[in-house]
Amino acid sequence: MPEAAGGRKAAPARHPPRMAHAAPPRPAAQPLPRHSPAVGGLTPFSTVDWPGTLAAVIFIAGCPWRCHYCHNPELQTRNARYDWRDVRAFLENRQGLLDGVVFSGGEPLSEPRLPSMIREARRMGYRIGLHTAGIYPLRLADVLRYLDWVGLDIKADAQGYDDITGRRDSHRPAQACLTQLLTAGVDFECRITWHPDWLDETRLLGLARELARRGVKRFAVQGARSCPSTPPARLLGPQAQAMLRGWFEEFAYR
Repeated sequence: MPEAAGGRKAAPARHPPRMAHAAPPRPAAQPLPRHSPAVGGLTPFSTVDWPGTLAAVIFIAGCPWRCHYCHNPELQTRNARYDWRDVRAFLENRQGLLDGVVFSGGEPLSEPRLPSMIREARRMGYRIGLHTAGIYPLRLADVLRYLDWVGLDIKADAQGYDDITGRRDSHRPAQACLTQLLTAGVDFECRITWHPDWLDETRLLGLARELARRGVKRFAVQGARSCPSTPPARLLGPQAQAMLRGWFEEFAYR
């Protein structure tokens, strides 16, 4: 121990107590009321769900589409597994540690209370991101002014949409949502989960060229996987990748 002036031993330095950070909430032990927001899952922090942003990810349960490659089939049916009040308390505790909150799913726009949930998170100082398949154009319009970034899932070209989603004319609302994003000026990325059995390279490039023509700046191709931890089932050719990089300001192959 160091000595103070006069030969006295200095008192140990006092550091301000560290603030305890609450653990992420657990699923509710009892069934939640029917009116509860359908929070189906929570990732406490992520660096991949919003490029360049450290964010918590809140998964909303409920989606009317039935994409055959969906990796979150447990989130297709509306079911509140987490109490929104607990999730909100967790976000309050993590202020200053996280940059943003991403609402994902399922399809987050299927949740009627999403606008109020977004506003609550925004009042805490968080930037807000949204993952959506573009199913609900009117609901997207209601929350656009609160969003800092959107990840829009593009399923296929127009002729292939219904085969992917299992729903008729499903490309129409998705295209309406894309139009909103292009005119609103919000930062967004279009991305597609790709396998040549669903969309060959020629059609993929045709789709991408049309997106670039309409003004999309950021595009990502995500290789289809049997599960998230495995490599893509098929690789996109280097020539196709080079063409895509030339059409967009930012292109990612994941």
